Parts: sequence; structure tokens; C-alpha cells
Amino acid sequence: MSSQLSPDSPDSVIESRSIDVVPLSERHGKVWHQGPFWFAGNFVLTTLVVGFTGPTIGLSLGFSILAVVLGVGFGTFFMAFHANQGPTMGLAQMIQSRAQFGSRGVLLPFVATVFVYVGFLVFDTILVAQGIGIFPEATWFWYPVIIAVSIIIAVIGHDLLHLIQRWMTCILIAVFVVITIFAFIHYPNATIDPDAAVNTAGWTAAGFLVQFSLSAGYNISYSVYVSDYTRYLPPKSSAPKLIGSVYAGAGLSAVWLMSLGALLATYIPAADPISTLRDVGDLIFPGFGTVAVLVSSLALVSIMGVNAYGAMLTGASAIDGFRPMRPTVRLRVVSLVIVGFVSLVIALAIPDDYLDSFNSFVGLMLYFLIPWTAVNLVDYYLVRRGRYALTDIVNGGGVYGRWAWKGLTAYVAGFVAMIPFFSLSFYTGPIAAKIDGADMSFAVGLLVSGLFYFILARVRPSTVREKAAIKRSMEEFGSDGSH
Repeated sequence: MSSQLSPDSPDSVIESRSIDVVPLSERHGKVWHQGPFWFAGNFVLTTLVVGFTGPTIGLSLGFSILAVVLGVGFGTFFMAFHANQGPTMGLAQMIQSRAQFGSRGVLLPFVATVFVYVGFLVFDTILVAQGIGIFPEATWFWYPVIIAVSIIIAVIGHDLLHLIQRWMTCILIAVFVVITIFAFIHYPNATIDPDAAVNTAGWTAAGFLVQFSLSAGYNISYSVYVSDYTRYLPPKSSAPKLIGSVYAGAGLSAVWLMSLGALLATYIPAADPISTLRDVGDLIFPGFGTVAVLVSSLALVSIMGVNAYGAMLTGASAIDGFRPMRPTVRLRVVSLVIVGFVSLVIALAIPDDYLDSFNSFVGLMLYFLIPWTAVNLVDYYLVRRGRYALTDIVNGGGVYGRWAWKGLTAYVAGFVAMIPFFSLSFYTGPIAAKIDGADMSFAVGLLVSGLFYFILARVRPSTVREKAAIKRSMEEFGSDGSH
């Protein structure tokens, strides 16, 4: 892939950048924009569903919310620290991994990432069609329309996604403040359904661990595209403010919506995101539930654009490791159309009763990303301390090579260590089985892969070649990837 500037005009409506370095002349945006971007990105119906878990397996409302707060607080920490990589390097998130795994060695986490993106696109498409509520059985019509809108948003790109997310934050807060206040006042004082979880809920260690692990893992899963949306910021952007803005946006929305989900699941038997939200809203006044569901559906379409955008960047990076590609607008558009088509085919092919199995498939793909985030963060903050030869990353090979054994060894070690902790519909590891299905694999993977990589990489060979490569990158891009 050429590391030169994209031939497409940066002044066009459609974003011209993809897997190339964003030059200093095109850096723009404000750090505070990250807060609403990640708030709206996490304030979706799937986040609400995570909060249903605790009460449905016997955990009281108070303990469910505590598990949510602790889990989100832990998981968002790892996600938010990826944010600083964007402005310092000017690169999309996953292509940075070439420095740790090599331009071809990174293929496995790349493939897993694309599968996760497509998986969420499929789930979100199904939820949006149900949320619209107008002839939801006409999937042959709604699925292509919904996916097409998300792809158009992703084609226009970075700035439009940020703009939509800022406006969606305002709308979501306005609607859900009303619903949340009403729900926390109404349900504890309402006549309790004899089948409601509150009648049997209390403390269970297994339930607490399950809710904690789901909440933590949910936000860790966002790590794969954080710097996709920070890479246009000026390189001198304040790291503490940037990390704090991402942490606050993603953390607050997750805690809010998961806690609301825990409340609803405590008092409403067999709660599901769409009908429950509609019923609660209509209790406030008729029709408000429909408004809440439609707003939530719009937020899902927006995050579908985010997922499609990330799938395009990651897929192009994977192919570029084997066949160099020029980062043009045409490449972006073609890649996004392919992502949309694949998502549409899968969405149309999956019957409703297969959704649980598909959810486990997406969960399995996420397991492949936990060791990646550990290696990537340790390399950036503790080993290379943010100094990279950007030219060698985007061109592939060079000082980082095609296959980097240290990163790959740490990755495999972390993944293998996670297996006994897996908890899926088709497989439960022996340790997970002993704690009633609580999936703590993410913590094990983070610790083992991070520690292995630090031990292997802390005594590095001569860095003369890398220093020379960094110097060349500074001459070409005006930055070495560090503050």
C-alpha cells in the first residue's frame, strides 16, 4: 500500500482517508466530541439487554446495579486507553497492530474483528426492523433499507458519524431521563407481578460474577475501533482529557442503560428490549413508548454505520497485508458495499430461533480480541511508549516484519489460558462450570497476554533500524507517533 497521501480530495463530502495516515494538515476536531460520540454509541438496545441478566438469574436489583457499575468501570478502562493512539499515530485502530504482530501475523485478530462487526450489524438490523414496528415481518424490505442507510452513513464517513452521534446524545438523554425517572419511581411502588424476579432475587456470587463479566466484556469489545474515531484529532491533544472523555461517554451510558435494564427485568417478567420499552413509555403517556423505541432504533442505525466503517477499515487492512492496496474513496465504497451485502445475506438467512446460537458465535469471536487488546496496549504504553515508524506500518514488512513472534506468542498464550473460562451455549469451560457459567475469561486473557508480551518485549534487540525508520516517518508525516 502506498503511504503517500490519498489522491482523492480531502474537501469532498465523502471522506478520503481509510487505512493510510491522516496527515497533520487534515487534523481537526475537539477532544470533548469523544464524550457524546461514545455515549450515543453505547446507548443502544443491546446495552439495555445486558442489564437484564442479573435479575433473571437471581440477583437483586441493588447487587445487579453494583455489578454493572464495577464491570463497566473495569472494562471501559481498557477501551478508553486506546483513544490516545489515534491522535499520536493518525492511524485506524487495527492496522496499528502490525507493529506487534507483523503485517500478516495480525490476520487472526483482523478476521475475528470483521466477524464481530458483521455479527453486530446483523443483530442490530433485526432489532431495528422490530423497533420500527411497521410490517416487521417484511424483512425482505426492511433489512436492505436499514443496512443501506447505515452503509451510506459509513461511506460519507468520520465527520458525519461524529455529527450524528452528538445529536443523538441530546435526543437520547431527553427521552431516557423521563423514562428512567418514571421507571425508578413507578415500579418499586407498583403492584408486583407474582412472576417478577423481585420475588426470588437476592444475592448469588455466581449471578454477581456473570453480570460483572458481561458488563466488563461488553465495553472491552469496543476497543477494536476506538482510535478509528480519534485519529483525526491534532497530535498534541491532551491525553488525560481524551482518555477521560472516552471513558466518561462510554462508561456513563453503559451504567445508565444497563441499570435501567436491571430495574425493568426485576419487575417485569420475561422482559425484552422493544416491547418493554414501549410499554414503559406508554405508561407515561400514550405514544411516548413508540417515540422511545423509534429513537432507540435510530441510535442503532447510527452505531451500525460505526460498525460498518470499522469493518471496512479492518478488512482493507487485512487484505493489504498480502496485496498492497491504494487507500482511495473507491476502495472505501466497494469495501462497505461488500460488508453491507454480507450482513444482509446473513440477516435474511437466520431464523429467529437461531439468534441465541449466533450470539454465542459473536461471543466466541470476541474471545479472539481480548489477547489482542492486551498486547496492543502493553506495546504502546510500556514497551515502545508511543514511538512508531508509521511508514513501515502502513507499507507492511519493514522494521516490523511480516510475522512478529513475540506478539503472536503472547496472543496464543492468552487465548489458550482463557479456554477453561469460556462460557458459551455450546461449550462451558471447566472453571466456568464451577462458578455457574460466569465468564471471567476476559480478565485471564488480559493478564496472561499482557504479561507474556511485556516479558518477551521488555529486553528488545538493537533498535537502530527502528530508530532510523522512525526518523524517516517523521520526515514523511511530521510525526513519530508520540507526543
